[in-house]
Amino acid sequence: MDSENQQRYQIATAVIDFPFSGMCVNSSYGSGDMKRSNNENCSELLKLLHSGQMLMVNSRRRNGLILYKRYHAEFAGPGAAVGSFYDRDCEWAVPVGNLSLLSPESHEERQKAYLIRRQWIRLMKQITEKPVAGQRVQKVLEQFEQYFESQTVAQLPDEAFAGLVGVLPQTVRMVRGAAALP
Repeated sequence: MDSENQQRYQIATAVIDFPFSGMCVNSSYGSGDMKRSNNENCSELLKLLHSGQMLMVNSRRRNGLILYKRYHAEFAGPGAAVGSFYDRDCEWAVPVGNLSLLSPESHEERQKAYLIRRQWIRLMKQITEKPVAGQRVQKVLEQFEQYFESQTVAQLPDEAFAGLVGVLPQTVRMVRGAAALP
């Protein structure tokens, strides 16, 4: 009887790798006009996020997800929980790096993943507390460039950073353009 209950509640370990290049779903930020990219994994990722299943971003890789909600975006970095009740309202997503999602094996792993997700949210909160929009953009770009390759950061859309720090995409373009000048 105990082994039957143990089998019933045992969580299967799964590794899901998404070989994305660029955006998962393209949209004009804030508009309802979404278009799928040519990558079939994109719709699978959104289905997975909406399924209610709790996954976590692989903490052994430099990867993550920028998750677009209705009025803002969130970053879930390595070790963070995704899916479950957190992301049922996710409208589209941008994978960062070579995305790998894992299914947590234990209650402790699930709790740790939730705590890590909160830490990523707190980091973005600290960045958004800067009063000047350009400073927020500069800080989020610096944070991403410290952790990811500059080529990876350069491929991320302006809308992604704009949603993370509460500015217009034009502000991100302006800051990126000023940084590119000699």
